[in-house]
Amino acid sequence: MKVAAFLAILGLSTVVAYADASTDQSKVESFLRAQGYTHWKSIVLDKGTWEVDDAINSAGKQFDLRIDAASLKITSAIAE
Repeated sequence: MKVAAFLAILGLSTVVAYADASTDQSKVESFLRAQGYTHWKSIVLDKGTWEVDDAINSAGKQFDLRIDAASLKITSAIAE
């Protein structure tokens, strides 16, 4: 019984965490568009930092970006 309750709680926590990450990812996408980026390959949250691969800006230049999850500020932009 305790195992079943634990698994149910774990499952709900995972769903809530996924929903939060999805909502936050939408905020990152809006931020990127506001900064002039038109498309990107992927956005992944890793230890408090959003990692954006192959982001293309309005000038057509490609960057790998790191964005602080708390402040939504670009902390790193590496040109490819």
